[in-house]
Amino acid sequence: MNINEFDYNLPKELIAQTPLKNRDESKLLVLNKNTGDIKHETFKNIVHYLKKGDVLVLNDTKVIPARLIGIKEETKATIELLLLKDLGNDTWECLSRPAKRLKVGTIISFGDGLLKAQVIEKFNEGLTHIKLIYEGILMEILDKLGTMPLPPYIHEKLEDQSRYQTVYAKNIGSAAAPTAGLHFTKELLKQIEDKGVFITYVTLHVGLGTFRPVEVENILEHKMHSEYYVMNKETADILNKAKKEGRRIIAVGTTSTRTLETIATNNNGVFVASSGNTDIFIYPGYQFKAIDALITNFHLPKSTLVMLVSALASKEIILNAYEEAIKNNYRFFSFGDAMFITNDLDKQK
Repeated sequence: MNINEFDYNLPKELIAQTPLKNRDESKLLVLNKNTGDIKHETFKNIVHYLKKGDVLVLNDTKVIPARLIGIKEETKATIELLLLKDLGNDTWECLSRPAKRLKVGTIISFGDGLLKAQVIEKFNEGLTHIKLIYEGILMEILDKLGTMPLPPYIHEKLEDQSRYQTVYAKNIGSAAAPTAGLHFTKELLKQIEDKGVFITYVTLHVGLGTFRPVEVENILEHKMHSEYYVMNKETADILNKAKKEGRRIIAVGTTSTRTLETIATNNNGVFVASSGNTDIFIYPGYQFKAIDALITNFHLPKSTLVMLVSALASKEIILNAYEEAIKNNYRFFSFGDAMFITNDLDKQK
């Protein structure tokens, strides 16, 4: 499969630069994954397309204020670090810019020395391993010195840092938000629960894969970066019961999808309490073992995320839906509007 098969033309003005005032008032494109039929809705009306017994699976990862601006101690040159993954013992995988100014042993200082980072290993394309040096509690220091790691296509300042965080974010560790979840409010989640929908959580810490484009023509040659996931026993039991009874499992976001599909693939279609790293790459031809439907945002052209949604519907159905969204001035990407890929456009009682 060629990367260009997953391309589309997006007017720049449709790339959302800021979140809407109210999370649940974004647009919602409801898509029948089998027929390609479409309905246009408001996100808060997602409750009408869910039914009693459905299981909604959300990713409760919490984004850390992972972007740090500091100076090289020896030359005072400005250096930017983006913390991607905690490797243990205060060692982190990160992206550095400009990477060419760094060498093993370099020390970068942040906040007048409140936090320091020593380069311990360098890799290609700005990927670096660093050792953090500080006194106190790291997350409190990052709250003071760091900012949210917004994607490079967002050029406006985020006034309220909490808007790049889901309302149910809990487990610290992501370098980017699971953006499909940004549309939910606590009130909407309560409405969904009141309808008899089971809400449960997995954790996948979003890492380097989010920031890396596909750079090969043949997508089969693309290597996904691994990300850490966790599923507890309560969630596994809820999902196994739903599967046994033929009830729908609906993933919120591609991160939840990748977690569910990884665990189901590793255990012959059964969900088990587990944790580990996944580099699962889902593209057309993949046979889904876990999910029946997906709530997701609109994704970048030629991205692995467009490939994933094209596996759940078809590439033709997805690209047609994207065209329809563009015609109707939907907002795209992280702060943009949403899509519900399902098998039924009827409102549920």
